Formats: sequence, structure tokens, C-alpha cells
Amino acid sequence: MGSRLHEATSRSDGARAQLHRKLSSVGSDFDAALYEVRRKIHPRSVHGKFASWRIALVLATQLIFYGLPWLSWNGRQAVLFELAERKFYIFGLVFWPQDFIFLTALLVISAIALFLFTAIAGRLFCGYACPQTVYTEIFLWVESWIEGDHVQRTRLDRQPFSGRKLGLRAAKHGVWIALALWTGFTFVGYFTPIHLLGGEVMSWTLGPWETFWISFYALATYGNAGWMREQVCKYMCPYSRFQGVMVDSDTLVITYDRARGEPRGSRSRSAAARASGLGDCVNCNICVQVCPTGIDIRDGLQYECIGCGACIDACDQVMQKMGYVRGLIRYSTENALRSGLATSGIARRVFRFRTAIYSALLLLATAAFLGGLYLRSPIKVDVIRDRAALARETRDGLIENVYRLQIMNTGEAARRFVVRATGLPGLVVAARQPIVVPAASTESAVIALHVDPVAVAAGFHAVVIHVEDVDDPAVRADEKSKFYLR
Repeated sequence: MGSRLHEATSRSDGARAQLHRKLSSVGSDFDAALYEVRRKIHPRSVHGKFASWRIALVLATQLIFYGLPWLSWNGRQAVLFELAERKFYIFGLVFWPQDFIFLTALLVISAIALFLFTAIAGRLFCGYACPQTVYTEIFLWVESWIEGDHVQRTRLDRQPFSGRKLGLRAAKHGVWIALALWTGFTFVGYFTPIHLLGGEVMSWTLGPWETFWISFYALATYGNAGWMREQVCKYMCPYSRFQGVMVDSDTLVITYDRARGEPRGSRSRSAAARASGLGDCVNCNICVQVCPTGIDIRDGLQYECIGCGACIDACDQVMQKMGYVRGLIRYSTENALRSGLATSGIARRVFRFRTAIYSALLLLATAAFLGGLYLRSPIKVDVIRDRAALARETRDGLIENVYRLQIMNTGEAARRFVVRATGLPGLVVAARQPIVVPAASTESAVIALHVDPVAVAAGFHAVVIHVEDVDDPAVRADEKSKFYLR
């Protein structure tokens, strides 16, 4: 009995030791995952079709962003959002706070377009046009130009501080800060006329708010693109979390063909892969080295993948060197990999029920937005009755009501307006006419409406005030109001 008790105790001790080892392993894995965010990634440079697309879009987006504030239109800045004057200039259009509906429509269009493109081809915006991706790419160009390729940068990180390392780091951060400040200056230049802003910077007379926003935007650019980089995409951006609800088995995403690539393993170029029992993947890990977020696409689609296509370019180069067919890593769909669909089969599944709904909504929202812009009146009129006196009698025995008109000219040229009124017999407008309203301005005017009390019963009566352009009668606005007769 003692021997059996000893044996049971030994088994129990062994089980406890095994459980302890498993818990320790889980704990170490948890710690590794917890502190993985601190691992610095030095992506390897890559060339290819998708890399060329990224470069082209980086240059295009930054040419627009940095160049647009310097364009002129009708003697003013072409694109300017003057918050102080509550006017938004976009080339020939002038928007006022009353036009907030157009901003809402534009945001709706952008959201639906994002849903549509994500349902068709995943995170295209993230990989090619997202500001975080674009500025990280630019900062990586600077880093590579000053410190060398990914191997040299990794070695430099491991080296102790020296005069050479300090000089390289100072040069890199100096260029980064200059780029960030120029970006902040350009951003504020959309809200303050950029020529005026440039003069204030050169003369050291920059106001406190401009100084704050230039510094804030520069700091955000420097921190996000220079220091946090992929951490923003992985942990801060909400899009990486909710993209899963917009992606289905027919969405084009970056995929690794496991049936073709496994089992992976290294081999010489002259060796026949299938003869040695290996797949096409040579396990070079270059697809991991070029990934800006540091993931291994061979583990399957992950939320950290931004769809930049760098791994496709890298793998295609390796396949070409090995004499294999390209496309081991490629844009494909889950259904295509599972069913072996050809390109034509994938294309036929692009316009499915989900994408058809998104496309219809996008077309409707875009048509409504463009139609609203086309039908948008170049004038807006507000009518406010004088509340000091509802009605008074004139020297001629007529009843007078006084109104204040707020006439807003949203066009790029001055206009002259005349005012008429209808709704009561013998209704007469007493005012200085025409009313001149400068371009993109608001003008106030006081008018009086007169009516003969004999022809109208006492009480409140509906009237319509018509404001019409003298030179272009098609430009007009009609506003309802009330006329009081005691």
C-alpha cells in the first residue's frame, strides 16, 4: 500500500510539474505577445509593380496636398477654408455654413466608397493612399537615404553610441522634423491664406493659434510616421478592426497559395522542388522582411495586413530567380483558392449582391450630391420681421410692416438685386433699390411693405418676398413671411 501511495504521489508531482511548465510557456508567450509592440521593424526595400504603384500614389497625393494651397483662382487662394469669415472656397465654389448638407453628403459618399472598395479588394486605401502609409513611406525613404538599407539600419541600432551614429541620427531626425514642419505649415495654409502665413513665418510674427496648429500637426506627423509607424495601423486605427465585416470569401486580398507552396524549404536553383518533396516556397522569409507591419502572410490573412502588395513583389522576384511561376503570393479570393477559380471566375464574382448594393448607394449619393451642386442657388435670403412694432400707420394712411433682409451672394461676382412682394392686393415695397451685394459677401437691407387697410381684413396674412437679380432674372429667391394688419 505504501508503494502504491508513493507511486500516486509521484504521478501527481509529475502532473503538477507538467502543468507548471505549460503555464510557464503560456506566460512567456503572453509576455512575448504583450511586448511585441516594442519590436522595431526595418522593412527591406523592394521593387516591382505594386511598389511602383505606391511610389506613384505617394508622389501624386503629396503633389496635391503641398501644391493645392499655392494655386490662385479669381485673385484669391483656390482652396481656402476661412473659419473666421465662415467661408469655404473651392475653386469657383463658395460654401457657407448653410451649405453644411454638402459636407454631409461628401462624407456619406466617402464612407460608401470605402465600403465598396473594401468589399472588392480589401484595404487598398490603407496600402496606397492613407496618410499614415504615405508619410511612413516618405520617412522610410529619408531613413534609407541617410542610414542605408535595412541591414545597415539594423546594425546601426545595435551599435553603441558613437560620433558617426549620433551624426546619422541627427541628420535623419533633422530632415524628418523639417518635413513635419513643412507639412504642418501646409495644413494650416488651407485655413489661413498661405502667402500671408508664409510672410508671418518669415517675419516671426506668427499668431498663437497658427503656431499651435503648425506645431501640433508637425508633432503628429513626426511621431506617427517617424516613431510609431506600423503601431498606428495595428493598434490605433479602428479600420483594421472593423474591416472584417466588409470582407467576404469573394474579396480580393493578398493570399499565400498553401497548396502550391507547402511544404516549404530551402534548395538550390538547379534542384527540382517536387522531386525533393517540397513546395515552391523556398522559405527565404523575404516576404516577411519587406512587410511594413512585420507579419508573415504565409500564416493567412491578418488584420495587420494593409494590402500594400510588397510581399507579392518580393515573392515574384524570388520565383523568377528560381525559374518558378509567379503568383505564389498574389491577390486572390478565398473561394478562388479553395475552388481553383481562374481569373475570369474571380472577375465574375466581383459584382455580387453586396457590391451591387454598395454601387447602387454610391451612384445615388453621388447623383444627389452633383445634382444639389448644379441646382444650388447662388443667393440665399433670410427675412426677419421687425419685432419692435408689428405694424404702424404711415402719413398716407397705409399700414406698414418692416422687415430686415439678409442677402447672401455665394457667387464670384457682385450682384444687384430688386425686391418685390406678393400675397396681398396692392402690396407695395418701400426700399432703396437695387441692393448691391459684393462677391462672396452678405448684405443687410431694411424694407417696408405697405398695404391699404380698406382692401385687407385685420389679422396675419401670408406674403412672399421675391429677391431677383437685375441682370439675370433666373437668379432669384422667394421667402415666405407674415404681414400683420390691426
